[in-house]
Amino acid sequence: MRVLLDTHTFLWFVLDDPQLSSTAKILIQDSANDVEVSPASYWEIAIKIRLGKYVLSQPYQSFMETQIAANDFRVLPIEPRHTALLTTMPFHHKDPFDRLLVAQALNEDIPIISVDVQFDSYGVKRLW
Repeated sequence: MRVLLDTHTFLWFVLDDPQLSSTAKILIQDSANDVEVSPASYWEIAIKIRLGKYVLSQPYQSFMETQIAANDFRVLPIEPRHTALLTTMPFHHKDPFDRLLVAQALNEDIPIISVDVQFDSYGVKRLW
């Protein structure tokens, strides 16, 4: 099964944060699943670091590249068909990063692993 990680899910998994649900952890660790990360997530992390809202214990680029490779995550490129959906999506969620993740999940017809219940308003399959 293909799954898309929400930004917090990615961080909680790679940092072994106890906020990550056991279901999410099992899904991510299951080698039968293709786990996808959106550039929207690493863009959001970079912005939060710049704004001082988040601190990593190592340089951003090496952290991201190492974690994506070490966990065998795939990058789901942002394509025009993903952003096209944004032009008609209702504003159930105001966060532009989360809206893009939902658009990608809907367009690809894959579930998103997220604690964010606001995603449910879009009809995306959310796993947690």
